[in-house]
Amino acid sequence: MRIIFSSALRFLELPLVSNGLERIVTIYVGNLSFQATEEDLREVFAEYGKVSRVSLPTDRETGRKRGFAFVEMEDDAQEQKAIDELDGAEWLGREIRVNKAKPREEGGGGGGGGRRNGGGYPRG
Repeated sequence: MRIIFSSALRFLELPLVSNGLERIVTIYVGNLSFQATEEDLREVFAEYGKVSRVSLPTDRETGRKRGFAFVEMEDDAQEQKAIDELDGAEWLGREIRVNKAKPREEGGGGGGGGRRNGGGYPRG
């Protein structure tokens, strides 16, 4: 297991454009310490290559970090090396998960529904 020590990073708002096509965020970093910053993530991933973008989502209502991030790098080989070497590493007291981000599914949440008449029993 690799233990990471670091603490710095800057956020770029511009998307990476490659061959005229915009790349989507490709690395998911999970089980992050709530003390981790975008600067911290940029510093760690910069060891593997040029970091194009870092996103550290926060809760809409509370503004608190959600414990995961997305990192985009300019080179696929560097991206894969970062994934291979950082997945399972201990960082800021937590074992982080690092893997390829899965595309967000269209249609979003919701779910549920159900019957309107109280669970399917006839009224009356």
